Amino acid sequence: MGFEVSRLKYDANGLIPAIAQDHATGEVLMMAWMNAESLARTLESGQVTYWSRSRQSFWAKGESSGHVQKLVELRVDCDRDCLLMLVDQTGPACHTNRRSCFYTAVREGEEVEILTPMDL
Repeated sequence: MGFEVSRLKYDANGLIPAIAQDHATGEVLMMAWMNAESLARTLESGQVTYWSRSRQSFWAKGESSGHVQKLVELRVDCDRDCLLMLVDQTGPACHTNRRSCFYTAVREGEEVEILTPMDL
């Protein structure tokens, strides 16, 4: 019996959170949403494809920017309601042109930007 996307636990909108992590460094890059079809497309092509809640459409990471994510390994959490994708990231993962979407830290009660855009 192989992996079946239908055996995952999706929310009421048919979505599941997907965390992208750099496979080589362990750096957490971003979190986005997938549905069964975007996950199937990712597994078939090897290029990570998400579901855009705002546009209500698929988006292959990097289709317009060239900052693609190639899937190295897919992991499913113990409750089967969250995905971890180990990826090979080309360029920045964040639409702000930063390596990671998690570029703001809370330190001593203050927000501090800890990553600058990659073109600076």
